[in-house]
Amino acid sequence: MGLAKFVFEKIMGWKIEGNFNPEVKKAVIIVVPHTSWHDFYIGLFTRRITKVDINYIAKKELFKWPYGWYFKWTGGKKLDRTPGQNKVEAIAELFKNNDELRLALSPEGTRKKVEVWKTGYYYIALKAEVPIICVAFDYKTKRVIIDNPFYPKGNIEEDTKKMRAFFKGVVGKVPHFS
Repeated sequence: MGLAKFVFEKIMGWKIEGNFNPEVKKAVIIVVPHTSWHDFYIGLFTRRITKVDINYIAKKELFKWPYGWYFKWTGGKKLDRTPGQNKVEAIAELFKNNDELRLALSPEGTRKKVEVWKTGYYYIALKAEVPIICVAFDYKTKRVIIDNPFYPKGNIEEDTKKMRAFFKGVVGKVPHFS
């Protein structure tokens, strides 16, 4: 057992259910609910234990000295957040420019409770022609639950209903935001 797995399972009491299909080299991974900065290190543990490269996007300013190396090392990809840019197009372009890219996103777009998810993740997956993989961080049961890849059909209402069903009952770090 590696150190990361030992800390995650034995000390923190978490477990991972499901796995990432290693043949799926490109995907949008939606992680729900996103209620706390703690989700970041839970994601890093998951990345390390599953031995699957998982990336995330962050504003380009974070990739400067002295912390830039850390964000790159943990799978960060720079995003220029200058207003007026088509971010869906820019992120979909990342998929075209990389042989392997599994991009973790929060469809809530914030760490607060939301009733309606933002739709960028969905349109990125459609534009890049990659599946969506649902991943739940359930703090109540201390489980990271990984679903099978889901290929969006182009009907966002129907597809979102299916994906939201996967997350039903999952409790975030801040339960009243779940």
